[in-house]
Amino acid sequence: MKKIRILSISVIVTLLFLSCEKQTSEDAIPENVIVPSGKIDLWNGTDFSGWVRFVPDSQADVDTVWRVVDSVIHCTGVPNGYIRTEKEYANYKLSLEWRWTGEPGNSGVLLHMSLPDKVWPRSIEAQLKTQNAGDIWLFEDTEVAEHVNKESKLVAKQSDVSENPAGEWNKYEIYCKDKNITMYVNGVLQNKATKASEYYGKICFQSEGKPIQFRNIVIEPVE
Repeated sequence: MKKIRILSISVIVTLLFLSCEKQTSEDAIPENVIVPSGKIDLWNGTDFSGWVRFVPDSQADVDTVWRVVDSVIHCTGVPNGYIRTEKEYANYKLSLEWRWTGEPGNSGVLLHMSLPDKVWPRSIEAQLKTQNAGDIWLFEDTEVAEHVNKESKLVAKQSDVSENPAGEWNKYEIYCKDKNITMYVNGVLQNKATKASEYYGKICFQSEGKPIQFRNIVIEPVE
């Protein structure tokens, strides 16, 4: 009887170990994914080295949609598309600035994006739509624990609008740590998500209808 009990305990311990090992393996970050150990200027302020400019229309000229003027990224907003990093990242703080050059419209930062390129790719969006910066949108069946209304892709922001008027620069600070995402707009906490289905990938900036500018795109370690 004593031997049977010892055997049973041994089997249970083994099963628990294998379960934990499987979970660790499933949650592991691939070796090719960059986890920053220091500050990285994600955009060099000069050109689109390290980035891919994508529009679904093969006849469209990406040079007219996305260009650099005076160390600022200019996007016409038409047609829909995005620029994305060539490399993938995990466990980082992303800082960026954006502003509307005319009538405010729609755009967004796509986090943890994975291929293929399309409108819109599998990713978790940190919304930039005017008056809605801080919302989260879920594309291609991505999920977070706070996504309660399954009839919508939206996880609404938690605070009042904290955006500056059109023409003024705004700052986004997005903390991606393990499967958690925390978003600040001009220093105001706007959203928190947990248990994200995607926790590493490429970073994208959308072209979605109206002219918008970006600058000072930086990632750094997150505690």
